[in-house]
Order: sequence, then C-alpha cells, then structure tokens
Amino acid sequence: MNKYIKIAVAAILIAGGLYMMFFTRNLGWGIVVFLLSAIPIFLFFKNENILLAFWQLRKQDMLKASKFLNNITDYKAQLHKNQYGYFHYLQGLVLAQDQPTKVEPLMKKALDYGLNMKHDRAMATLNLAAGAISRGRRQEGQKLLDEAKRLDSAGMMTDQIKMLKDQLKMPTMQKHIHNPNMRNRGKF
Repeated sequence: MNKYIKIAVAAILIAGGLYMMFFTRNLGWGIVVFLLSAIPIFLFFKNENILLAFWQLRKQDMLKASKFLNNITDYKAQLHKNQYGYFHYLQGLVLAQDQPTKVEPLMKKALDYGLNMKHDRAMATLNLAAGAISRGRRQEGQKLLDEAKRLDSAGMMTDQIKMLKDQLKMPTMQKHIHNPNMRNRGKF
C-alpha cells in the first residue's frame, strides 16, 4: 500500500473521531476512532511488511520473510525514507544463506541509506567484512572487522568476529596450491 494512502486513512479517521465527539455527542466512540487513527500513522513510519519480515527472521523462517519482502514492489513509493536501509538490510539477511555473492551490494546500500540501531550496523559491516575476506581483500576486511567490533557494544557478535579474525590469520590457499601437472612445464 502506498505510504500516502495510510496518511489519508489516518486523516479520515481523525476527522470521523472529531465528528463523533463534537457533533453527534458520542464521546466514547469518538475517542476510540480517534485513537485508532494512530495505527495508520504508525504504519506510515514502520511498514507492516518490514515488521512482519523482522518477525519471521526472528523465528528463522527465511521463506516467509522473503515473501513479506517481496510484497514491497517499489520501496521508494511504499516505504518512508528512514526504512530504505532496513529494506536492503533484510533482503541481504534473507539472501545470505542461499546467494552470498548478492549480499555485499545490499549491505552497502543499507549502510548508505542508514540503519538506526548499532547492532544492525554491526551486522551489516560484519557481512561486508566476510565478503571482503572471501574475495581476498584482507586489509579492507580487517578494517570492516574492527568497525564491526566497535559497533557491537552489546557483544552479540563476538563469536562471528573472532571466527572471521581467525580466518584472516590463515594463509590464502590460492598461493600454496600447486597443480602437479604444471611442474614439468617449460622443460620441453
């Protein structure tokens, strides 16, 4: 649903509540309708599909979370500007297990648009660090890991950060693997 339709519904509910309170003298129902107008206003700033996707991610149900995210067809028309980052962040988390190569651009977009919570920024930075390390960009991965550690004030991701730091200490396998068929190359 377009975000401006929600504001129109809220305005109609507020007008209806005021009409009931002042013109029909039905004070109880007027207050109830007036308070119900808070729901579309809340959903203007916090999209229902993103809230449901967060709920499904918390339950570890990636299929339903991706279904709710797919309900958002045009994120600029349906979401408030503050939620653009969370839309890309959730898409990256959903795709992290199945298609890890598509996660890095989504997390970069999420950080560019902005994430409100520190632990969300830490998770996005940690995913970027994992992508950089897997592609062989060790210095960038180390910087991103340090930033993720700084952002993780609650210590929720210490195990993942430690695992990625251990992975950084390991030598890259590409330099040390030799093809046995290539040993005799150049002799003849």
